[in-house]
Amino acid sequence: MPYSKRHKQETRERILESARRLFNGRGYSGVTIDEIMNDARMTHGGFYRHFSGKDELYAEAVRHFLCKKRPDPWQARQATPGTDRPRARRMVDAYFSRDHFDDRECCCPLLGMAPGSSRSVKAAYREVAETAVRVFEANLSKPNARERSLALLALCVGGMVLARSVDDPQLAEDFRLAAHKQALRTAGWSQGAKAPEAV
Repeated sequence: MPYSKRHKQETRERILESARRLFNGRGYSGVTIDEIMNDARMTHGGFYRHFSGKDELYAEAVRHFLCKKRPDPWQARQATPGTDRPRARRMVDAYFSRDHFDDRECCCPLLGMAPGSSRSVKAAYREVAETAVRVFEANLSKPNARERSLALLALCVGGMVLARSVDDPQLAEDFRLAAHKQALRTAGWSQGAKAPEAV
């Protein structure tokens, strides 16, 4: 007897939840289909009834982050309607919350792309970040030079990561240019500064 449509959908969502947790924790290349299916308590053969391969599964796991039926705990804490904050502000607050930062399994998939637990890799990223912040801070006027230096680095890295992560050239260019504009504004360099040329 064939499985019902509802059973197939529930099975697919179980695979997606396992994939999302494992991809976030170990990255795309650090996870096998067998590990995902074992985590979902299913056999490897069942995978191909739902997905053509690992690439399709990863793409669906990324989409699943935005299209879940229930919000993750870090989202739910900030999403309470009836406050005086608009929805967009609640989204930003939730995204930057410590709960989201600490949630290794259910965080934004872009955060899952960050370097894994290798101490040497993390130390290298820290050194690069500290150097950039020192250079920025030395070249920014007071007040709040350190805070603006940290924000400047976040805009640089975040803007470029997003620009590289989407498959729409116009959206990628919009991310890159908007991040650059906000970085200049954050640094206080927006007057007379020339934006980078479009590629």
